[in-house]
Amino acid sequence: METFLFQASIYLVAAVLAVPFAARLGLGSVLGYLAAGILIGPIFGLVGSETRDLQHFAEFGVVMMLFLIGLELEPRALWDMRHKLVGLGGLQVLLSTGALMAIALAYDQPWGVALAVGLTLSLSSTAIVLQTLSEKGLMRTAGGRNVFSVLLTQDIAVIPILAFLPLLAAGLPARMQPDGSITLESHEADTGHGAPTGENANHGSETAHAALTFVEGLPGWGVTLATIGAIAAIIITGVFFTRPVFRYIHSAHLREMYTAIALLIVVGISSLMTMVGLSPALGAFLAGVVLASSEFRHELETDLEPFKGLLLGLFFITVGAGINFTLLFSNPVIILGMALLVIIVKGLILYGLATLFSLRGRDRWLFALALAQAGEFGFVLVSFSVTTGVMPDPVAETLLLVIALSMLITPLLFILYDLISRRLEDVGTITPDEIDDQGPVIIVGVGRFGQMVNRLVQASGFHTVVLDHNPETIAVMRRFGFKGFLGDPTRPDILNKAGLKDAKVLVVALDDPQAAEQLIAYARKQRPDLHIVSRAFDRTDVYRQFQAGSNDIVREMFDSSLRAGRYVLENMGLSEYEAAEAQRIFYHHDRDSIRELATLWRPDVPPSENKAYVERAKELQKDLETAFLRRGDEEKKSA
Repeated sequence: METFLFQASIYLVAAVLAVPFAARLGLGSVLGYLAAGILIGPIFGLVGSETRDLQHFAEFGVVMMLFLIGLELEPRALWDMRHKLVGLGGLQVLLSTGALMAIALAYDQPWGVALAVGLTLSLSSTAIVLQTLSEKGLMRTAGGRNVFSVLLTQDIAVIPILAFLPLLAAGLPARMQPDGSITLESHEADTGHGAPTGENANHGSETAHAALTFVEGLPGWGVTLATIGAIAAIIITGVFFTRPVFRYIHSAHLREMYTAIALLIVVGISSLMTMVGLSPALGAFLAGVVLASSEFRHELETDLEPFKGLLLGLFFITVGAGINFTLLFSNPVIILGMALLVIIVKGLILYGLATLFSLRGRDRWLFALALAQAGEFGFVLVSFSVTTGVMPDPVAETLLLVIALSMLITPLLFILYDLISRRLEDVGTITPDEIDDQGPVIIVGVGRFGQMVNRLVQASGFHTVVLDHNPETIAVMRRFGFKGFLGDPTRPDILNKAGLKDAKVLVVALDDPQAAEQLIAYARKQRPDLHIVSRAFDRTDVYRQFQAGSNDIVREMFDSSLRAGRYVLENMGLSEYEAAEAQRIFYHHDRDSIRELATLWRPDVPPSENKAYVERAKELQKDLETAFLRRGDEEKKSA
């Protein structure tokens, strides 16, 4: 017990010291966690062999992360991604595998080993990439959405890769020469099944075997039925049983029970998927998608977010602590060169695919740089390849180090993206986000006006889709946990993708009066039944928006001016009730007056020169004074 507490203290102290320091330097939390692991592992030797076991536990943070991502995606949004999952993601895996296999063949590896190396290195780091995208507010950009599509495809691809690797068993071990070259020797076929000798070589082997235990003895059709049954169980449970269970938990009135049920969902699904040989991360993601439309979604997000952050941080620390610097220092140029070669080759392929799939500017660079590294699933595939006789121990040792180094370099690639992105800002155009969400309320413009509307509506339990053309505004929104999409909301295609066809309310809060008027007119033409609430600068804007088709028009300063006037009346001797009543009378009279004057307003004539408008405005002012006099007489009679 004392040893466990001491080791836990070491990991926590390293994280607390290194991560804030890295964040302050603008390097991101991921690089801080990796640096913390390197300090307590290879440099100071404060942690040892327990890092491998701890990494198995910490990988559960990836499962939680994919569950939370699934909660943000409704099934319709996932269906809309199908072309990118199959096309973009599938091409990335195939092309990267082929290119990296060719490099391994150039190192005189047999084709079976070379193919296993290509498959292993074709996968990217879901944990590092998604964590960094979330921190930088890039998840909802077009580049971020495409990155996520490829990562999801890679997670799915792990399943057939695990099934395919035993077919490649070649039975040829390799021996690393002092100059870094790799030679092969003949040996008995069964020697490849021994335990790996490297510090990290056993990583994930237990997991890989456990994942195949339940279905190992089943025929092919039995494995298929078990897989379909597990997926069906997740969907049926999510649709029909989660609501009654949450209501039952709610009756206990114990906050910790919500956390318990959230953990139970993720742990239970992961166990089920592991038993049928599927990826726990994939099962968790599927469950998140099923529960995305549940009213308990926000509860689940709130309860699991702290666990996800801590486990992911622990995972990154173990990656840093597990780097075999002895092997690295024995061949530093060759091994580091291998890691850089993997990043360059994958980066070129990704950049080409981004161009092919019409990504532009910063999104193209984000896609290429974010996915260029190898990933954590590579650890599992390497150790599984060793235990099935596909990959010799020395090759596995080198490959594990290449994977870890490429993950360690990833935060630097994001820094490079930031530098490129700033350069492109001066010469490029804004690439709109890929809108994958729709809701009953669309809010266009989230400045000081729109963001208040959004907060009120969301706090009341209604789903909103927020659009704005300012990237800084959207970035700030995301930093505070609010979802928003970057793009020009006056473009019909963007507005339609946000759900104009099915929305109940459209809120137009743009700074540009002309753009607001055009947007209202377009929305009214497309949806005569849509209720439109708009923001206006002055009375002229009100009249223009009224004629364009807005239902409720709010002048920027009207309500705040009314409140200020009420405070004046209270300090002039009126009671709070009397001042509030005066405010109410003025509000309703002005609202009715605006509607009536809007029918007399002419855009080609200034209001002061519009005779009919001026005369009616004078009459309405007299009506207002009469209303106040009448109210005063009523109060005197009641007194």
